[in-house]
Amino acid sequence: MESTEEYDEFLKKVERTIYLDNISPAVTEPVLKAAIDQFGKVITVQFIHAYLQPNGIHAALVEVENKKQAETLINELESVPFMVGGCLGLSGPRLLVSRCLLIKLVKKHAEEVAFLLNEQVKEEEQLAKMQSHTLNGHHNKLKLIESISGEGKLRKLAQIYEIDI
Repeated sequence: MESTEEYDEFLKKVERTIYLDNISPAVTEPVLKAAIDQFGKVITVQFIHAYLQPNGIHAALVEVENKKQAETLINELESVPFMVGGCLGLSGPRLLVSRCLLIKLVKKHAEEVAFLLNEQVKEEEQLAKMQSHTLNGHHNKLKLIESISGEGKLRKLAQIYEIDI
């Protein structure tokens, strides 16, 4: 007798529970609860993690107070795009279009990064050439000063201009 009561209670809970998919991993239980509370009182939120996609899209089971609230919530979610935590819940062909756009955007960003890295390498090569030229100039000046002081010309110039060294 007890098992049939548990089963009936389980069926009632299933009628009040809504399955949400395409949830961003950034969405937390309080955020989801606050977003759905506008349609009805949320009792529990249980996340279903996609273990094959560790950083991918997740799903959740949301239990509301009664069956009518669940039906209202389902109707609202089907008719209007629903955004939770700044991420639009997409489904069907819109999801495919958004994923295609995302793939194009990722490719574009990769190309931009590659271009910027090439430009940075070119700038570093130019800077290295300039620094090498400057270093050679300083080296030549120091060699000239060393040759002047080593040959005794520096002392003669100091005597001519009456400067102490």
